[in-house]
Amino acid sequence: MTKKQIVLLSPFLIIGVNFGVAFTFKQTLGNWAFAPMIFIGWALWLFFILKFGGSESIAQWLKKPNGKWGWAVLAILVGLIPLPLFIFHSNTLTDWTIWLPWITLALINPWIEEFYWRGLLLNYTKDWLNWFAVLYSSALFALNHAAFGINSELNGGFEIVVSTFIMGVIWAWVYKKTQSLRWVIFAHFLVDFLGLSVPAFLDLWEKGAW
Repeated sequence: MTKKQIVLLSPFLIIGVNFGVAFTFKQTLGNWAFAPMIFIGWALWLFFILKFGGSESIAQWLKKPNGKWGWAVLAILVGLIPLPLFIFHSNTLTDWTIWLPWITLALINPWIEEFYWRGLLLNYTKDWLNWFAVLYSSALFALNHAAFGINSELNGGFEIVVSTFIMGVIWAWVYKKTQSLRWVIFAHFLVDFLGLSVPAFLDLWEKGAW
C-alpha cells in the first residue's frame, strides 16, 4: 500500500478501535470508558501524524494564517456554540477528579485531533475536489465521535453526529482558506472547554449529579 492509501484508510482503523474500546470497557468502567478511548485515540492519531506528517507538516499547520479575518471569526463563533452549557453546568466541576481531566483534555485534545482530522487528512486529499475532501474528513470525524455515545447519553443521538459533522465542515474550510490550523485549534479548544467535555461524557447534568 502507498502512504496515501494508508493515511486515507487510517480513519476506519481508528474508528473501529474507538468503537471496540467503547464496548470493551462499557461494563467495567461505565461512563468512564471515555478515558481509555481518549488515550488510545491520542496514541493512534499521534502515530499517523508523526509517521506520515512529520515536523515539516506540523510547522506548516501552525504557520501564520492567510486570508481574511472573517475565517478566524467563523471558526471562533463555532467554538463559542457550547457557551450556554458552560454557563448553566459549570457547577459540575467542583471535584478535582472532574475538573483536572476536563482541563487536561481541553488543552491537549484540540492539537492532536486537528493535526489529524484537518491537517493530515486534508493534506493527503489536496488533489481531490475541495468539497469531496471536506466531506470525507468531516463525515469520518463525526462518525468517530459517535462512539462516545455508546457509554454517554449526552453524547449519543443523531444530533451529536450532525453537529460534529457541521463543525468539521466549517473548520475544514477555514483550514483550506487560511492554510493554517491556528484558529481551528483554538476553536476546538473552546468547544472542549466550554462544552464541559468530561462532565458531558459522565452525563453529570443528565443524572442530576450537580
